[in-house]
This record gives sequence, C-alpha cells and structure tokens, in this order.
Amino acid sequence: MLIEAMTEHECRAVLAGEHVVAHLACARNNQPYVVPLHLHLDGEYLYGYSTLGQKIEWMQANPLVCLEVDELTSEWQWASVIVFGKYEELPDTPANEESRLVAERIFQKHPMWWEPALVPLAAHEPRFPVVFRIRIASVAGRRAIADGAAHDPARVSEVKRPSGLPAVLRRLTKRRE
Repeated sequence: MLIEAMTEHECRAVLAGEHVVAHLACARNNQPYVVPLHLHLDGEYLYGYSTLGQKIEWMQANPLVCLEVDELTSEWQWASVIVFGKYEELPDTPANEESRLVAERIFQKHPMWWEPALVPLAAHEPRFPVVFRIRIASVAGRRAIADGAAHDPARVSEVKRPSGLPAVLRRLTKRRE
C-alpha cells in the first residue's frame, strides 16, 4: 500500500460523493464533541440539516469546526479528508433566502434527506429544525492505493514487512533521528 497526499480537487471529489457521512468535531468550554452527519458540497460550502440539540448549540457558541470524511474501498485502498471551516446558520429570513434555496435544491437530490434529523426520539419533545452550512476554510487529504506487490499472492515474498510492532516502532524512531 502506498499513502499519498491528495490535491484540493481530489478532496472535494470525496466530499461531493453520493453517500458522504462526515464526522463533525466542535467544541464548547474546551470540551470536544464528535458526531456523524450527512453533508452536501456546493461550491465553498457543505450544507446540512439538523434539529436544535447539542451539536447546533455548541456550533452556535463556537462556530469553528472540523470535519473528517472517509471513503473506504478496501483495506488497502481508502481516502480520508479533513475540512476546517465555520458554521453558518441559515434561518428562514429574507437575507438567507438564496442560500436556503441552494440547500433545498441539494437536499431534494437525496431521498430521505431529512432523516435522521426529524425522526422522533423516544421520550423527547419534537425539536426545531435548523438548516446550516459550513464555509470551507481549508481541505487536506490522504489516500492509500494498493501496491501490486503487497497484494499479489505470487509476489508477496517481494514485500519487505517489519516483523511485529516493535520493528515498526524502531523503524519510525530511526526516521525521526
């Protein structure tokens, strides 16, 4: 397996994928919080829909967020993208009409776009829906691609593998010196 950095274009292609589930990280009072979330890319924004709850309240208090998205093809072929950005709530006001139309257009492309945000929670009152977007400040990513020798049974003896975790740690320590 080879691991390489991704271009911004490649990162955005992962973010634009059909079934993107991001892991949203936000923080409040020095306490981090991570939650899975469906988001949809349009230009410089990732659009989302949720209900008022912990993640929305935390992002209202501190709009700086980080997102992580994985695309897993196999054990040896994957991509991971990190996004730094800023939460922007889109309340139903004339000032947000255009942005909300963009969000609605995006959401309508995806069946059941409103789930799981509006699925009732047992023993909870109905919650207020919130449309929001994350303004992308920066993206970075890495991907692993299969190395033919590493995964071809006929050539597996060609691959030099360290024997066990101690060997891997020694090799990594030597690289830092």
